[in-house]
Parts: sequence; structure tokens; C-alpha cells
Amino acid sequence: MAFVITSPCAGEQAADCVDVCPVDCIEKGEDQYFIDPTRCIECGMCEAVCPVSAVYHEYELPEEESSYLLKAKEFFLKN
Repeated sequence: MAFVITSPCAGEQAADCVDVCPVDCIEKGEDQYFIDPTRCIECGMCEAVCPVSAVYHEYELPEEESSYLLKAKEFFLKN
């Protein structure tokens, strides 16, 4: 997992991250967007443009947002 989209995205789904991603690795889920770790090149553009500061690098993920790492993994296992 490279970058993780967290709780501020849930319900918001501004999609600025989708527009700037050079490798189209961001997919829309039911209530938020998810970053496909197999396609992400870790450029950080998604993190820079997120209007609600929902994107974190996996290693900088706040503890209170750690459930979103598992949520992303589950999303890509299903899809």
C-alpha cells in the first residue's frame, strides 16, 4: 500500500485526486475513493490536491485512521 484515502473522503468524494493521478490508480468505492497500491507510483499528487486532507502515505497514516488501510485492502481484494 502506498497512499491511503481516509475518513474525510467518506461522503465528500471531491475527486480532485482522480483528476491529477497520472496512472489512473484511484477507484470510486461506495462511499469514498481508494488508491490501488499495485498501480500507484507514489508521486504524491493526490495528497497535494486533496481539498479535505484525506490522503496519507501509509507510513504517515494517523493511528485513528488505520482502519482505512484495512478498508482499502478489502476493497481491492473484492474488486
